[in-house]
Amino acid sequence: MLNRRGVFGIVLGVCVALLATAFYMEHVKGLEPCPLCWLQRYAFMVVGAVSLLAVVHNPGGLGARVYGSLLALFSGLGLALAGRQLWLQSLPADQVPACGPSVEYMLDVLPLSEVLATAIRGTGDCAEVVWRFLGLSIPGWTAVFFTLLVITGLVMLLRAPGSAK
Repeated sequence: MLNRRGVFGIVLGVCVALLATAFYMEHVKGLEPCPLCWLQRYAFMVVGAVSLLAVVHNPGGLGARVYGSLLALFSGLGLALAGRQLWLQSLPADQVPACGPSVEYMLDVLPLSEVLATAIRGTGDCAEVVWRFLGLSIPGWTAVFFTLLVITGLVMLLRAPGSAK
């Protein structure tokens, strides 16, 4: 049985590995992330940051529950973003929204609230499937990992495992 610090350490390692994979796919494989991909990356960064704080803090029962609830909350938000992108990818071609400008361009010319609203709505870029592994697209895999992280957060919230050693 893992202790609390070990569980949060594994979550941190998973987030780091997933973000490293995302940056590899972008910078080495040349896959340009869409606005929803960027938001999912930020969700993994926040989940990783919460996990890092939990590892450093090494919380007792109540603290582990607080960190677990934050883990479940932010992973749930990431899962919703991945679900939105999967929905966009399932649309017939004639119902896919138009492609939009790059995230970098939007950040340069639009207020942050508009950039976030546009990113959450998704663009035609978000509906494009450019990579698959075992039949799942990138948001399919992020949905799998966010689901596992939500479950981990809920377990920590409802029954913080192990001692705080």
